[in-house]
Amino acid sequence: MPSARSLAASLAFLLAGASLASAQTPACGGDFSTFVEGVKTEALAAGISKETVDLTASRMREDPKVLARDRSQTVFTQTWGEFAGRMVNGYRLKAGKQNLEKYAAVFERVEAETGVPGPAIAAFWGLETDYGAVLGDFDTLAALSTLAHDCRRPDLFRPHLIAAMKVVDAGYLKPEDMKGAWAGELGQTQILPEEYLKFGTDGDNNGSVNLLTDAPDVLATTGKFMASLGWRRGEPWLEPIRLPENFPWDRAALANKEPRSALAALGVTKADGSALETDALTASVLLPMGRKGPAFLAFPNFDVFLEWNNSLVYSLTAGYFATRLAGATPVDMGAPEPGLSLDEMKALQEKLAARGYEVGKVDGILGGNTREAVRREQTRLGLPADGWPTGALLSAM
Repeated sequence: MPSARSLAASLAFLLAGASLASAQTPACGGDFSTFVEGVKTEALAAGISKETVDLTASRMREDPKVLARDRSQTVFTQTWGEFAGRMVNGYRLKAGKQNLEKYAAVFERVEAETGVPGPAIAAFWGLETDYGAVLGDFDTLAALSTLAHDCRRPDLFRPHLIAAMKVVDAGYLKPEDMKGAWAGELGQTQILPEEYLKFGTDGDNNGSVNLLTDAPDVLATTGKFMASLGWRRGEPWLEPIRLPENFPWDRAALANKEPRSALAALGVTKADGSALETDALTASVLLPMGRKGPAFLAFPNFDVFLEWNNSLVYSLTAGYFATRLAGATPVDMGAPEPGLSLDEMKALQEKLAARGYEVGKVDGILGGNTREAVRREQTRLGLPADGWPTGALLSAM
């Protein structure tokens, strides 16, 4: 999976401040060698050994391929059905279940310690790197130095660059072994360097934390990281459902969280038609492809998937994959109305922006802001407000 991880979840923490050393150097841009000298000064002030500073700095360079990837992330222009159909495939399901059996004792221990069940961890393990088979071939120090020097998000990437140097200084990895995704993620579940340092766990008690080659370390670290994002022990994360024809479609939104008892009263059932629990556990109704496509209940634990990656297409795929690894049957994809092409989606976003809606960048991606704007326009036009943009909606506007 080419750098699917969202970096937004770390942004508030990383923007909290920078060291005095970094404050004395340009935040971004300028001569690259001058930038590297500033990083070296900051790293020495942070207590990193001179030997490590010199070793790691020697690999820092500008990588135009990294910048190209950063500027054009188009994977999430696919519909959820297209993306999930490609990613939750027979190979990943089979290999995932085999790994859940192979590392059953590790998964059991991790769940006991963190509350995060094995299938939820294994879903990210499979989606990110095919269980460690495809780690990425970008030089981590080159990638992070490129992004820290670039003026788009330097305050996000510079701390991760320093953290990557600390990973080396701790003896976990050698600089030449640090290869991963274009945005600096490392290891079999694509952990960012600051997360590596903060949550890295020696899962097999061999005295080191190697997230590139050591599966027990990977699983223990990932479980601890997911727990830090707010995982609630013993609760579900996602469940396919069936909705009645008269369901109030405007209530099908991620931001709308209602107790299962209220949803059951509206006629929501489990996917097989059996009764939904009537308790106070809150959930959101998700319709990734509109009212004629698949439908899900997303519980509080689903927020952890969104924290991992704030794209609904990716997070819903990961959550669905985890349910399949836990034994759920394939979801009924229904018969959704055809969505919009990339150019049509951009045209829709332009029309929505012209009407005063905040849709963000006109990029053809159906993000949360665009979905909400679509829902409000559907309401205005007297259409079912399910947040799914169609050719009929585009024509009506």
